[in-house]
Amino acid sequence: MKNSLILSIILIFPFAIVNAQVQGFHNSKDSRLDTIFANDTKNVALFFPEPIQQGIAGSDNFVLTYNREKEQTFALLQATPGKESNLLFISNSGSIFSYIVKYSEELQNLNYFIEKSGSIGNVNRVVAKPENVEIETDSPLNTQIKPSLNDRLYFQKFSSYLLNKNIKSGMLRKRNEKVVIKLENIVFHKEHLYFVMEIQNRSAIDYEVNFLKVSVKTRKNEKRKSMQNLVLDPIFKYDMPNKIGVGESARFVYVMPKFSIAYDKLVMLDLNEKNGERNMKLKIKQRFINNPNFY
Repeated sequence: MKNSLILSIILIFPFAIVNAQVQGFHNSKDSRLDTIFANDTKNVALFFPEPIQQGIAGSDNFVLTYNREKEQTFALLQATPGKESNLLFISNSGSIFSYIVKYSEELQNLNYFIEKSGSIGNVNRVVAKPENVEIETDSPLNTQIKPSLNDRLYFQKFSSYLLNKNIKSGMLRKRNEKVVIKLENIVFHKEHLYFVMEIQNRSAIDYEVNFLKVSVKTRKNEKRKSMQNLVLDPIFKYDMPNKIGVGESARFVYVMPKFSIAYDKLVMLDLNEKNGERNMKLKIKQRFINNPNFY
C-alpha cells in the first residue's frame, strides 16, 4: 500500500507542475494582453495547444522562429534592446493569440505554456462577422471592404519587405521649414497600391503628425475654378509615425485599393502638423498613379 501511494505521487507530481505553469500564463479576453519578456542571449520558448500556422512580430528587434514548412506547436523568441512591440499567432484551426513583448536583460521565465482558452478569437469567425464589412458608397473610388485579419497580416509583411528593400523610384518631395515629405515609390501588388513614403525632420523642433490625407482632385482650368475633392481612405497603414524627432526620419507605407485617374485629375498627399503650421501638399500626377512599379 505504501509503495502504491509513493508511485502515485511520482506519476502525478510532474503533471501537476506542468498544469500549474499552464494555468499561470493565459490570455484572458477580459483583461489586458499578457507580456512576454525576451533578450538576445537566450531563447524563449512558446508552447501552443495547436500547431502554428502563422506568427508575426510587430517590430524588427524581436526575432520569431518557428517551422514554416511543417506545422509545429512551439516557437522561439529572441529580442534586442528597443521599444516594446506585439506578437500575433494564428493556429491551424484559426485561433488567434496576441501578446505584448518587451526586452529584458534578466529573464524570469524561459518557457511559456499557452492555454487554448488564451485565444482572443478565431480567424474564420472574424472574417464571417457582418460588422467587419464597412462599405462607403459616396464614390466608386472610395468603395472598399474592410480587410480581414489575414489580409492585414499580408499587408504588414509586404510593406515591411518594401521598406527593407529600400527601392526608391520616381521620388517626389515637398519641403516646409526643413521638414520634408517624400513619395519614394508606388507599387502595384495583388490588386493593391502601396505608397512608400518618408517624412524627414531637419528642423530644431519635433514634428507631430496630425494627419496625412490622400485625395483625388480635378485640376483647375479656365472654365472651372473650383476643385472637386474626393478623399481616399487607406485600408492599411504600416509604421505610420505620430512624431518625428529632431534630426530623425520615418519611412512608412499606405496600402490603397487599386485605382487609376483621368488626365484632368491628380492625387494629393496632404500632411498636417499637430499644434503647428508646417503643413504640406504633395501633388502626384496621373503618370505616377497609372504606371506604378509591379511586384
